[in-house]
Amino acid sequence: MTFDPLPPGWQDLPARDRLLHTAHALFYRDGIRATGIDRVIAESGVTKVTFYRHFPSKNDLICAYLEYRHTGWMAWFADALQRHAHALPAGTDRTRALAPALAEWLGSEHFRGCAFINSVSELADTVPEVLEIAQRHKRDMTALLADLLPAPAQRAQDAQALTLVVEGAIVRVQMGEPVKAVVAAVSHLVGALVPAPSPRNV
Repeated sequence: MTFDPLPPGWQDLPARDRLLHTAHALFYRDGIRATGIDRVIAESGVTKVTFYRHFPSKNDLICAYLEYRHTGWMAWFADALQRHAHALPAGTDRTRALAPALAEWLGSEHFRGCAFINSVSELADTVPEVLEIAQRHKRDMTALLADLLPAPAQRAQDAQALTLVVEGAIVRVQMGEPVKAVVAAVSHLVGALVPAPSPRNV
């Protein structure tokens, strides 16, 4: 994401918030299975007793991390889409805001793929709540993309297609594809899905 996983001043936050910010940074960067509770406790500067008072198990912390990630990422994505839509020339379809918005995130030094895809691949078979949170995240993302579209009969179908474009872009960059090439492909696919209006209709 484009905001710092450990925001300035996080060390001064209450214990639960420090734990959550620390888990967010470590789980997203290094993976959930690879990050033990003892490491989260040590790097957040709390005691083990304090940890278990706020999070009775690692699974509770994982779910809190994903909920926090969902809220933060969706807020960023909505803002990025709005900013780039406002920067488009008059009459341009708002779906053209998707590629530059994604470019912000895909090119960020903190980008490690989709936290929800990563979490499902790690834990969906053992922590069912992870899959439920991830599915809700994707539904909310699809609804946000639908707001960019005109309102034809196939709006819901087109929003699903845009979601697949986003998911594909995430995975391609995570696999090492240059961000510039992936963003160009996103632009091409969005243009094919929602063609620009002909001059006589502008």
